[in-house]
Amino acid sequence: MSAVDVPTGRRLAGRVSVPPSKSLTNRALCLALLARAPMRLERPLLSDDTKALLAAVEALGIGAERDAAGLRFLPAELPDRAAIDCGASGTMARFMTAILSVLPGTWRLDGSPRLRERPVGPLIEGMRSLGASIDCLEHEDFLPLAIRGGVLEGGRATLDAGESSQYLSALLMAATGARRQVEVEVTGLTSAPYVDLTLDMMERFGARVERSEPGALRVRPGLSAPDAYTVEGDASAACYFAAAAALTGGTVELTGLPRDSRQGDLGFFDLLEEMGAGVEWPASDRVMVRGGARLEALDVDMSEMPDQVPTMAAIAPFAAGTTRIRNVSHLRLKESDRLHASATELGRLGAVAVDLPDGLEIEGVWASQPPPSDPVVVATHDDHRIAMSFALVGLRRPGVRIAESGVVSKSYPAFWEDLERCLAG
Repeated sequence: MSAVDVPTGRRLAGRVSVPPSKSLTNRALCLALLARAPMRLERPLLSDDTKALLAAVEALGIGAERDAAGLRFLPAELPDRAAIDCGASGTMARFMTAILSVLPGTWRLDGSPRLRERPVGPLIEGMRSLGASIDCLEHEDFLPLAIRGGVLEGGRATLDAGESSQYLSALLMAATGARRQVEVEVTGLTSAPYVDLTLDMMERFGARVERSEPGALRVRPGLSAPDAYTVEGDASAACYFAAAAALTGGTVELTGLPRDSRQGDLGFFDLLEEMGAGVEWPASDRVMVRGGARLEALDVDMSEMPDQVPTMAAIAPFAAGTTRIRNVSHLRLKESDRLHASATELGRLGAVAVDLPDGLEIEGVWASQPPPSDPVVVATHDDHRIAMSFALVGLRRPGVRIAESGVVSKSYPAFWEDLERCLAG
């Protein structure tokens, strides 16, 4: 994966058709696997993560016919056993830990070395309390796993989703394949909007979910796949170009992102507006972002939009005042320790950033004085969001080169092409 030199001094201008949502594509693939009925998936994202999950869907007996518009799922016979490789996808690892528990057969679940370091213990504990047969093959609470599927009884479980909302999303989707009703009591939850996404999609797939009491959800078995489902634009991807416009004093039009989306990262547009950018929605699926004369620092709880913490960190040195990002300690369990990675790379670039136990504190050192211009190669820490976020720094800070630029293929394969086109505009 070659390095990319970020051009400095250009003003972002242009239009970006927002790529399809990774989160929604992953959930649609999982629900199609569970429903095991013919359906079309229109406009799915095809990135490293979603391709890995699609390969697992096909290995588990769902044919996928591809055309220019999307995928046609055709259920076939479920194999007796299979080895499922999640690559570097934490979302896939968590979702499949639960979903394989309801598919009759013998399954092995594994992934990259980094994925083996990312815990799934609370999910395994919750699934076992419902009757799942999950064995940790090397270290308790971590991949690789051996799963005997088709044995999920149901009943009541207690789940701590404080490390990741994906634990709860995984359990809820798998519950549709249990032998009897599942009730889950949630004792901790982070990134709650992602659970709302899951519940919304489950409803579209005919799932019957209700809130039985505060902090508890009840899921009745059964799904019915829709004839077709269209994946909306990815709010996470859109935020990079919105931030770039705010940072460079430019203008960008982002299309394909519904204003009424349940995606939590849509809240990042409100933060940019608080910082001084102009944000307008001229249509229900189109947003315009214009950079203002000056950015102001924020003190903000970003627990509901954790993927945008590196984005905020990247623009914070250019915002007047001190930016404080709070309540995101779970970012240490992502593709990288994103708090440490962000603070480290900002420091190497000459900014002042403090890595706090649950967030970051970043001084707006370049709001009133020019940034340094000595060449710096930014390490991506093998993390797509670090790569895309720190490309933003290079729009204002000369001499920035992003190492291993290809890591963006995990969620946004066309990122560099879209950025170059907007900068040329």
